[in-house]
Amino acid sequence: MLSQLNYLRPTLNNCSSNYIFLISHPKDTNDYLMKIFIYILLAIAIGLIAFNITLLDFNNLLQGDSLVALIGIIASLCAICILVIFRMAKSIDEKTKNNRNV
Repeated sequence: MLSQLNYLRPTLNNCSSNYIFLISHPKDTNDYLMKIFIYILLAIAIGLIAFNITLLDFNNLLQGDSLVALIGIIASLCAICILVIFRMAKSIDEKTKNNRNV
């Protein structure tokens, strides 16, 4: 039995080192979760734009609910711009970190 375990030890070491790599780098997991969170926020902002477009009264854009919908559309567009800028900044940061490590 012990000889069989010694025979499997290199294989087990390779497998465990891969799992340790995945577990020991929570930063990669956080980056992945942040990317998903940004895409969820982008989808919500696009959904708000679609919803607010249905509230617009094109005859009276600057009165009542139409004004509120117009402000909501502009706010959602600003949120989309901020999220895209943030995502681009994170990708540039990742590329510069990869270049520093090489």
